[in-house]
Amino acid sequence: MHASRALLAALLILGGSIWTGGLVAIVVVARISGAVLPAPARVALFRGIGRAYGIVAGGALTVSLLSGALLLRGLPWSGALTATVVLAAGLLGTTAVGVIQARRMSRLRQAAIQLDAGDQDDQAIRAGARIAVGLRATIAVLTLALVAMAAVLDT
Repeated sequence: MHASRALLAALLILGGSIWTGGLVAIVVVARISGAVLPAPARVALFRGIGRAYGIVAGGALTVSLLSGALLLRGLPWSGALTATVVLAAGLLGTTAVGVIQARRMSRLRQAAIQLDAGDQDDQAIRAGARIAVGLRATIAVLTLALVAMAAVLDT
């Protein structure tokens, strides 16, 4: 393996590890914080996490996808390569929607805390939380599918 391919492979593994580990960590933090923190503290926690970790996760995903694309450069086009590109595009799109939805949820929750909102805001928050679960699950499935495709394309 040439040094440049080894570097790209290392960047792919490192970025993928940070991205995937972050997905797991966010689920753990969400579950525990929901059980032990009052709503205002949870909102503040996730606003801070969203800002800080968004940069880390976004950078890791970018590094992974770019290094993976560079490693695949020169391969003949195939169904597996097409599937990989579609999965990567889906992951980027779903992640972008997830970020927008998370910011919306943060604003909804903050407003509900400040206004001591009634049932209508509670319903909007519950509906948004269900959407968030679906988005996180989709991001996880797309991530795992990309890992599987990386293994297939490398063989």
